[in-house]
Amino acid sequence: MSLLADAFAPHATLAEALIPHATEGDDGSHDIAHILRVFRNAMRIHAAEGGDGRVLAAAVLLHDCVAVEKNSPLRAQASRLAAEKASQVLADLGWNEGDRAAVAHAVTAHSFSANIPPETLEAKILQDADRLDAIGMVGAARCFYIAGRMGSGLYDPADPLATNRPLDDKSFAIDHFETKLFKLADGFQTEAGRALAQERHTRLKTVLDLFLDEI
Repeated sequence: MSLLADAFAPHATLAEALIPHATEGDDGSHDIAHILRVFRNAMRIHAAEGGDGRVLAAAVLLHDCVAVEKNSPLRAQASRLAAEKASQVLADLGWNEGDRAAVAHAVTAHSFSANIPPETLEAKILQDADRLDAIGMVGAARCFYIAGRMGSGLYDPADPLATNRPLDDKSFAIDHFETKLFKLADGFQTEAGRALAQERHTRLKTVLDLFLDEI
């Protein structure tokens, strides 16, 4: 058992089998470190809310198994493509149809851009766990990382808060705080997830406040 798989305890054996399928491409905001953070978020929520831990762990490990860039026209299809791949990977491991379908639904519904309501507890937990990684300190770091990856600037020097211009998060990283990140905390599905989201939402606002103070 590898040290990386051990980090996914108590589902280390499952992680050992699924980590080779978990990510593709070179996107550092959707790498194995992201998968592990989402797993820890999910297990924390699972401890409070319940649900099928094995299905949840598999869904976490495979939720980003197909890579689609943020600026791709296929972005809204990413979670559906990942769900199809996840179902096939689990079929090859001998999982039954019901459990594969449960994982596939959670993977499909986790995505913000897919706009598909999560119908199971596991799907709700995965969505919450993934969105927790988009807010707070890590969320801010990922926002700036993706902006650099997409060739965006940090902010508009003439009007950082878009007081007299339309928000444009394709051009300026901090515009993404207002267009998306600050809205995420209101959409959490579980009580435990909502509590964690409020903490991280406060941190995210602090990051922007400190950034604005420095510029």
